[in-house]
Amino acid sequence: MQLDNQTARKLWLHQQALTRPLNAPFSNQDLHDLIVQLGYVQLDSIRTIERAHHMILWSRADKYHPDQLTALHEEEHTLFEHWTHDACLIPTQFYPHWRHRFDHAKQNRAARWEKRLGPDGDKIISQVRARVKKEGALMTRDFEDKGKGAWWGWGPSKTALEYLWRSGEFTISHRKGFQKAYALSKGIIPEGLRTAKPTKAETLDWKCRQALTRLGVANAREIAAFWQSYKPAVVSKWIEDNDADLMHVEITSADKTAPHKAVAFRGLAERLEHVPKPSSRLRFLSPFDPLIRDRDRLKRLFNFDYKIEIFVPEKKRKYGYYVLPILEGSKFTGRVDLKMDRKTSTLQMKGVWWEEGVRQTPARTKAFDQELARLAKFLGAENIVHL
Repeated sequence: MQLDNQTARKLWLHQQALTRPLNAPFSNQDLHDLIVQLGYVQLDSIRTIERAHHMILWSRADKYHPDQLTALHEEEHTLFEHWTHDACLIPTQFYPHWRHRFDHAKQNRAARWEKRLGPDGDKIISQVRARVKKEGALMTRDFEDKGKGAWWGWGPSKTALEYLWRSGEFTISHRKGFQKAYALSKGIIPEGLRTAKPTKAETLDWKCRQALTRLGVANAREIAAFWQSYKPAVVSKWIEDNDADLMHVEITSADKTAPHKAVAFRGLAERLEHVPKPSSRLRFLSPFDPLIRDRDRLKRLFNFDYKIEIFVPEKKRKYGYYVLPILEGSKFTGRVDLKMDRKTSTLQMKGVWWEEGVRQTPARTKAFDQELARLAKFLGAENIVHL
């Protein structure tokens, strides 16, 4: 099947929940459904504007409030925290398919972990386990050796907490000031999900199908990168083995490179008939937004070359420290450098850059100002200043 670039963009935006009505009512159930649709929401501590997980959800729902995410994770426990490509909040219903990641962490304690644990590693792990069993959820700061390690400041107890979390025995019950609180998974994760034992083959099939469902059309590398659980060669073999369920697609590239070969589930043409037209509304996206995480896919589909420059020395930055992409409809039209000054309750605009060929018309300026005001309202900023 030949798929033109505009149709491929429209499908990807729809899969990413960027065609849903922004100002619709938004309940906790709506938030849960949104995260299920995305697959996960990435966590990040940087708060130059607002933390990535909140920005990702806000960009898809005007009425989203951070307290809703806290409720789902810390009170209702319908989300759990673990790893995909990075630390994420993941629907708890997916928990059984993290079992093999837990087992791998348990069975493969790397040398650097042993070094951090010290010569009495098993004893440290037993002591940490016993304290959490007795006292309930604990944080790194509850242990005397906090901050005494060279590896990100991990002392033996912090390393034990992380090991027990990554191997599934502990879960993150909540965060305080973005610091993790570790608790026993038993009692938080429902027993049926905690004790389920899908085979490795079942989890491979589930993760590949779930990734392709959310991507719409993708190649083996993109499917593998979605959960970051398998190498592309493993996914290529899965594609071969499931050829009866799949169709081959060739997608026109926006950046003038050769058409991109991918696969999709059969019935793509029928599904495309129900994909709505993207909203023309201008919106800011987080630098960690899942729409732009795969930079190769971003460039190929949108001809938008984006790089986050937080790790680039200031003098070498092309734009700024924390620059947000600007999306209008199915096109990236620019980027804006923003910062929230919480001491003065001021949203600062440090610079805006429009893509080549994009004119700053009165309508675009109005739409930009409206989005800036919308962001200020979300952040609770009382002022907007153009620096």
